[in-house]
Amino acid sequence: MPVSVPTPADLVFVNGSVLTVDRESTVASALAVTGRTISAVGDRSTVAGHIGPTTRVIDLRGGTLLPGINDPHLHGCHFGLTTPPLSLDTGHPRVRSLAEIADAVRQAAARTPAGSWITGGGWDAGLLQECAADPSRLPTRHDLDEAAPAHPVLLQDVTGHACWANSAALARAGVDRDTQAPPGGTIVTDAVGEPTGLFREGAQALVQSAVPPPTVQLRAEALRLALATLRELGITSYTEPGLGPGGDTMSGGSMGTDTLAAYRTLLAAGELTARVTVLLLPTGLSSTARDFADALDGLADAVHSPDPRLLNIPGVKVFADGIPPNESSWMHEPYAGGGCGALAVAGENDADRTAELREIIRIAHAAGHQLGIHVTGDRGVDTVVDALIDAAAGHPRTDPRHYLIHGDFASASSLRRLARHGFGLTMNPGVKWAVADMVGDFVGPERAAYEFPYRTALDAGVRVTSSSDAPVAFPDWRQGIATMLTRQTRSGRVSGADQRIGLDEALRTYTVDAAWQDFADDWKGSLEVGKAADLCVLGGDLLHTAPHDIPSLPVTLTVFDGRVVHESDEG
Repeated sequence: MPVSVPTPADLVFVNGSVLTVDRESTVASALAVTGRTISAVGDRSTVAGHIGPTTRVIDLRGGTLLPGINDPHLHGCHFGLTTPPLSLDTGHPRVRSLAEIADAVRQAAARTPAGSWITGGGWDAGLLQECAADPSRLPTRHDLDEAAPAHPVLLQDVTGHACWANSAALARAGVDRDTQAPPGGTIVTDAVGEPTGLFREGAQALVQSAVPPPTVQLRAEALRLALATLRELGITSYTEPGLGPGGDTMSGGSMGTDTLAAYRTLLAAGELTARVTVLLLPTGLSSTARDFADALDGLADAVHSPDPRLLNIPGVKVFADGIPPNESSWMHEPYAGGGCGALAVAGENDADRTAELREIIRIAHAAGHQLGIHVTGDRGVDTVVDALIDAAAGHPRTDPRHYLIHGDFASASSLRRLARHGFGLTMNPGVKWAVADMVGDFVGPERAAYEFPYRTALDAGVRVTSSSDAPVAFPDWRQGIATMLTRQTRSGRVSGADQRIGLDEALRTYTVDAAWQDFADDWKGSLEVGKAADLCVLGGDLLHTAPHDIPSLPVTLTVFDGRVVHESDEG
């Protein structure tokens, strides 16, 4: 009887730690890839029969082979649009003060035709020298006016929830002291009632709408820039959270319907080097349930994709509240400066807004969509969890995999309820690392330490994923892993030691559990025979690397869909 000989593999990896992230967290030492799938996992003898004359054998040299990283909340187009040369970089550490931002704008004005917009992003008031020295000091239009008197300037902050404009931009947008902010938005004004140039939440649209939107071609180029960076980081999947009509009025339109067209362009051209899951955004901030329902009906055709394993559109995004630095997260207890924030939907009071949000969630669930809900405050989380449970009870569905986005201050009781009903949560360790030192100024030290409660969530049984929220934070999952293990901030201070988790738990949030969020854990997210050959190689032994050294481990090779898409000589 003839012996069956396996088809020769295209790639074979040997001599390293192969972290499979399977149910048993098996650590192997060799793996084979044939075509687009994993064909063998084990030791060298396991893969030996898969080596043929054309097989490329890769010596890991004691390094680590992981599943390709899945960032479950990353604004790919926005990340690319904020990447030079498409945008002025005003992030830390590129600039460290208001004066340095003004100088960067001055240089941009010198090379930009008069009257043309200058746009950029990434600034963080908490990291600008003048603002850090005096927390009451905020960026204003006057900081930019002298640098670019003949150019409208608009700079997005690192969170995407605030923007900063000069006087020329306000004039172009028609914003003055009589302009009213939309519900849930804020136009920051000075002592005499004049706009300072700072806009928060939904009020950003007042000036963003005056900026000519990027073309589909420019968005496609932004995606190419983003994908190049992601390949170098070993990221082979991500969720683009919020494309559609609601995105056309946010972040200068960078997350709107034309971005979905840009993704389809790259898909047709074979240029996607990461699997992309899209959440549609029917409406933006301060919307009504009726607006949401009408917009959702108009997106019926948008969910179709010729290759769902490369571009999948399973659900919708909803904004429930804001963010802590803007004091717009809906909290049970007041902020240090007073007030508790509010829900970010239409309504004259908390009761009206709660009713609108509940109806929006009910509509989306009943229509069969997965829901990703941006919510950060503890009261906001409680409200969203109530609404999800009631929606599921009213319209039973099999495994909808709804999840909370961010969930900064989710209480233990709400986390237990999430787990009980099979809902998930994506949190942001990179954001924790970057902003924890300033969050205490808004919510006090105890709540700041608790923010992003990984240990509590996992102990409650919640399916937890980890994301960068890029460009809010750079999509370096290695820093995310280190933060989950240590809870150390940018300054080195420990924030919430009781919320630390282990390495295996942290890896799962970026791999197989992120694949669960994508409805894809049966075919990607772990290194098992038959699963997609999406791989990340580190030039070092992750299992025996001190947590604070993890961010320095180089990504030496990335495999996407069986193809090597990034390779370096580091290691």
